[in-house]
Amino acid sequence: MTDTTRRTFLAGAGAIGLTTALAGCAAYGETGADAAAPGGAPGALAKTGDIPVGGGKVLGDEKLVVTQPAAGTFKCFTAVCTHAGCVVSEVAGGTINCPCHGSKFKLDDGAVAAGPAKKPLAEVPITVTGDAIAKA
Repeated sequence: MTDTTRRTFLAGAGAIGLTTALAGCAAYGETGADAAAPGGAPGALAKTGDIPVGGGKVLGDEKLVVTQPAAGTFKCFTAVCTHAGCVVSEVAGGTINCPCHGSKFKLDDGAVAAGPAKKPLAEVPITVTGDAIAKA
């Protein structure tokens, strides 16, 4: 009988410990749509001031690239190159550039500017509210 009581106790204690640990994890490091991002607003990807006119910024964690091809016009594309699946590394010289095989994409529409990629980067819908850029 002592053996059954010990098993019952250990099972109950384990369940309480697991529940406590999971509850702590859920509250720590919130990453949902309401979590504040680099732009400071909930769900923001970046601030408009962080995106240079005629340039852009690669957001590696999100695998996105945000560009500003003309003053006040912001675009967002997947940062995954359509040639071999590498993540683009920079926006420089007026193009979005992939380090793996040299593909380059246009800032305004993600079209291929130089291969070997043959398909454009997929556009990602965004909204601009004040100085915050967020996914739509």
